[in-house]
Amino acid sequence: MPSSTPCVISAESMTHALSPSGTLRLVIFDCDGVLIDSEGPSCRLVAQVARDHGIAVSDEEGLKRFAGKALSEVKRELEAETGYDLGDDYVAIMQDRLVDLMRDEARPIDGAASMLAGVQALDLPFRVGSNSSWPEMDVKFARVGFSSLFPRHRVHSARDMMRPKPDPHVFLLAAAEERVDPSHCVVIEDSDTGVQAAHDAGMACILLRADGPSPRQGWLGLRRISHLDELVPILDHVLKEQAI
Repeated sequence: MPSSTPCVISAESMTHALSPSGTLRLVIFDCDGVLIDSEGPSCRLVAQVARDHGIAVSDEEGLKRFAGKALSEVKRELEAETGYDLGDDYVAIMQDRLVDLMRDEARPIDGAASMLAGVQALDLPFRVGSNSSWPEMDVKFARVGFSSLFPRHRVHSARDMMRPKPDPHVFLLAAAEERVDPSHCVVIEDSDTGVQAAHDAGMACILLRADGPSPRQGWLGLRRISHLDELVPILDHVLKEQAI
């Protein structure tokens, strides 16, 4: 592992990985909501535990509020809002429960398998940068049959590094491990938190979101798709533009 993380680069000051004059060399996937359909079960669990502690959070509200957030951030948010102490062991307990949950309930996002095959056919390397823990991602990838595509050395956990998104560290580390500049990377995200991290890392970003608003649409290098089937054609077009 590199001894230090590269400095954050402002996206506004550079050519990004999706531009015709740029260089695309690495795809970094978020896990939950991009590869694995786990946000619903995870957020429902968080909401249920909050209700168990007397905090009124519906399953629907939980999905809107907690998707893409680290457990430590969820804990701080709930405690600040209610004044209730969830306990020092909240994150550890929830992490263990999420691993057990994902072992039985993780599903691939629609189109994920064919999309990954398409990215491989483009000869583009890819990694994962997620707020999930390594044990959680291990069981998710095993459940959906993606383990061979994502060996541990290509999976980066912001949770286990104690620097969750929107901190850009997990994306910068993925780029450093691949030995590519952040400006040569594109991040595939589904949450505002992840888009912020990609922007602060100086990376282009493709937002996977079927409906709802996009965060800061004026950001350089930010595109949006509604289904994973749209991703490979975009990457293919970018690579062909850059080769001209």
